[in-house]
Amino acid sequence: MKILVLNCGSSSIKYKLFDMSSEEVMAQGGIEKIGLPGAFLKLTDKDGKKVVLEKDIPGHQEGIEFILSVLTDKTYGCIKEYNEINAIGHRVVHGGEQFASSVRIDKEVINKIIECSDLAPLHNPANLKGIYAMEALLPGVPQIAVFDTAFHQTMPSKAYMYGLPYEMYTKYGVRRYGFHGTSHRYVSKRACDILGVPYESQKIITAHVGNGGSIAAVLNGKCIDTSMGLTPVEGLLMGTRCGDVDAGALSFIMDKEGMDGAGLSTLINKKSGVAGLSGISSDMREIETAVAAGNERAIMTLDVYNYRIKKYIGAYAAAMGGCDILVWTGGVGENQWATRRVVCENMEYMGMKIDKEKNNGMRGEEMVISTPDSKVTIIVVPTDEEYMIASDTMEILSK
Repeated sequence: MKILVLNCGSSSIKYKLFDMSSEEVMAQGGIEKIGLPGAFLKLTDKDGKKVVLEKDIPGHQEGIEFILSVLTDKTYGCIKEYNEINAIGHRVVHGGEQFASSVRIDKEVINKIIECSDLAPLHNPANLKGIYAMEALLPGVPQIAVFDTAFHQTMPSKAYMYGLPYEMYTKYGVRRYGFHGTSHRYVSKRACDILGVPYESQKIITAHVGNGGSIAAVLNGKCIDTSMGLTPVEGLLMGTRCGDVDAGALSFIMDKEGMDGAGLSTLINKKSGVAGLSGISSDMREIETAVAAGNERAIMTLDVYNYRIKKYIGAYAAAMGGCDILVWTGGVGENQWATRRVVCENMEYMGMKIDKEKNNGMRGEEMVISTPDSKVTIIVVPTDEEYMIASDTMEILSK
């Protein structure tokens, strides 16, 4: 079965084509700057080289048409006809309380995704554009929606409710939902597969840390808490998102700066986090370079960044009554070995001991980085959300 996985953003489309009979990635790439000058498709060719193809791409349907033409191209393609694609799996960011698992897309599902768009106005409408485009281009080919929020729907109310008037929940659905769920689900299961332990009887903390970041507590195969909230702003310090902040501080800033709701949203989503605190960049590699040069704000920013991660790990160990496995993933979690080391240091009280020799310099590989006598297994697992979407798609259709 050949499954095309699509992740549609407001001005971008990422794609991967899988042959699930062999779990082979047949093609992958992405389009950027949809509707803007200088739009292009970047792909990895058969020899592993990056290729950039420029073209005017006014909308998502034109972008997906471009992707399909490249997939069937004599030079860059891997299939002869569009009808070789058996199904499409879509990343959909917000499923609210409507979806606790992946589903086959029909009119009712589309209507529910539309209902959730108020909760993810930057994401769900873009995800829907991909669904509509595939309906037009490949009519009759089954489509599956895989939700970022679904894995977290097992959280108990004590974890997802805010201390706001209850009417805010009943009227507007204001509660913690969490994101990166497909990644947290994949790496928590994959870690257990690697270690040869039963997924259903482990206390697992997953740290998806990158430009966007979240931590999840996975108890006996189910998520019981996660750091992101109603939106992806809450929790860790991120590239441009502020993470946890006193709500009173936000109303104070709005008053002092004469700021409206849209201005506040821009402040906390695009001007805060690592970039806002450091004044340098949202890229942790640039922050580490500045730290090495002795930049005090960069040092302070990195301290805040690492401290937030450590604090959530400690909190979730307390929530689960311990921790068996700590999983690192995401751009920083997989590659920034110094952050892994700093966060795991001085955690021996909970049985966590990192092997500095294994950890130091290790990037982007599946590897256990704890010492043999560590009670908590620390492991790096590169995430693969696209594979999880393809896997869900195949599983649903096989039923």
